[in-house]
Amino acid sequence: MNAVRDNLHSDKDLAIITSGSFGEGLEMRGSDLDLMMVHKWVDVCEELKSSYHPQKTHLLIERDDVKPCYTLLRLVYSRSSEVMRNCDEHNGKPYLSSALFKQSLFNDEVEIIHGPCFSDKEGDIDIAACLHCKTWISPAIQWVSRSSNSWPSHEVKQSIIDHGVLFVPIGAKGSQKENLEWRVSFSVGEKFLINTFTHTQLVCYALLKIILKDVLAIHSECKDLLCSYFLKTIMFWISEELPQSIWKPGKLITCFMKSFSRLVYCVEHSVCLHYFIPENNLFENKIEGRGREILLENLSTLYSYGWRCILFSDQISNFNVSMSNPYIEPHTLCFGDIEKIL
Repeated sequence: MNAVRDNLHSDKDLAIITSGSFGEGLEMRGSDLDLMMVHKWVDVCEELKSSYHPQKTHLLIERDDVKPCYTLLRLVYSRSSEVMRNCDEHNGKPYLSSALFKQSLFNDEVEIIHGPCFSDKEGDIDIAACLHCKTWISPAIQWVSRSSNSWPSHEVKQSIIDHGVLFVPIGAKGSQKENLEWRVSFSVGEKFLINTFTHTQLVCYALLKIILKDVLAIHSECKDLLCSYFLKTIMFWISEELPQSIWKPGKLITCFMKSFSRLVYCVEHSVCLHYFIPENNLFENKIEGRGREILLENLSTLYSYGWRCILFSDQISNFNVSMSNPYIEPHTLCFGDIEKIL
């Protein structure tokens, strides 16, 4: 992880780490500052313990009748009256409510609550309050041995496992227990993965994000269908499947078009599997109907231009070339030009 960016605040009760584009080192036009506020006084685990720290709140993960990537957090031990107030009863047992927990953090500095996050009044900072499980959870255990490729390395995988997972206060949309459920977050592990990216991988990821923000998002029908997290997930899958030897500057166009092709495929089939827990289809109830058709049509049109599709972005102004010029060669797309806009 980027130690400089992550050492924003840490004490015995709270740690604040960066996430999103800033945390990944890909600050781009229009990017907000995304922070994760980890409440260290709460201990989340999958199995009951024989003893508990008297100054901490202890929660037990329960996944019966919840969608993949979501969980209930049953209260096992706490001396905090505030925690008790943020619990709801379900089947005769107390569970920490994601909705009540989030609401309890609301103050005069918070203007907007959206999803698991708070935004400040200026809208420049998004903060997600979260809880930490120090161990790797069983639904993601298959990821440890899934890849037979060289990426990610064994050492990186072990570091990700050692850092455990986070839980953010948001339930599965439409679930009967939505206000009780918490979503599993692999933000820390994802930062480890991003930090293993070669320069070429980072540029491919950045170009996909530019197309999303500058080209696709200007269409009202497509504006809210895709997000950067979907693109990052696609980059993870592509990176796991392709040999590391292909991610070189001389193969930038090939790598970018492979990544773009995978995005088109995912939208066409309404499938984007979560990287760590593939039982969770990120596109479920999201990329469908007429919106999906319009998005697919726009993506297919862009893809038909080949690498030149990036020239539809007004950020790509350093190339000083015409879309219709048939003599433009792929080597025109060089790192120096792209880095000027990142």
